[in-house]
Amino acid sequence: MPSQANNPAGVAAQIRRALQDGGSAEHAAGVQWFFKDEIKSHGWYTADLRRAVRRCRREILREHDFSFLVRVADHLFSGAVLEEKVAAVFLLEKLDAQFGDREFKRFELWLDRISSWADHDGLVHYLIAPMVAAQPARTRAVFRWAKSPDRWHRRAACVALIQGTRCRMFFPQITKLSNSLLADEDDMVQKGLGWLLRETAKFDPRRAVPYLMKIRSRAPRLVLRTACETLPSSAKRRILAAEKT
Repeated sequence: MPSQANNPAGVAAQIRRALQDGGSAEHAAGVQWFFKDEIKSHGWYTADLRRAVRRCRREILREHDFSFLVRVADHLFSGAVLEEKVAAVFLLEKLDAQFGDREFKRFELWLDRISSWADHDGLVHYLIAPMVAAQPARTRAVFRWAKSPDRWHRRAACVALIQGTRCRMFFPQITKLSNSLLADEDDMVQKGLGWLLRETAKFDPRRAVPYLMKIRSRAPRLVLRTACETLPSSAKRRILAAEKT
């Protein structure tokens, strides 16, 4: 992917052209079928896209600073095509040590540009969640998102805590968030909450199992079954014995 332009918009435009030229129409059709017309795709395989974007990132950083790279990503995440948003995430992936409050505010604004769970989870899990784990005070934003009428903000509230729960952080915040979202009927939110509780049960079962027992009669079936996926069979049977129908 070329990156010879001298401004972020120009580099982003070059990347967009490369994404369009390098994809697979056959794979794009499969991606669109999977998402049921929810997204537009150029048909890149994830591993190929990550390698190409990593090479592009090296080229950009040879000529420009980190702020320039972030602005390129910002332009890409404004696009309507799945690979453009994924490329924006890959440009910044694993650079969270350089992120600060400015980047956190920028990524929060990106939540308004979400079109599917694919670009949502890349943004939140790989960029936002490490920042929340690094500065727990950012959980204030999580609870603000949980009250949003927008499904992607409410899902983001769940996914943003996953990196932290894998380090046995945030258990009080997770139970508070879970209690507030158990009545949410949106399947994308339920899947996000189930994912968060599954990771909590995997990395902190001593505290997670009693909590799941406590909510088992009022948690949606999707949330509870997802939360139990990594638990031993005996614990899973106990929790699901009185699941909400």
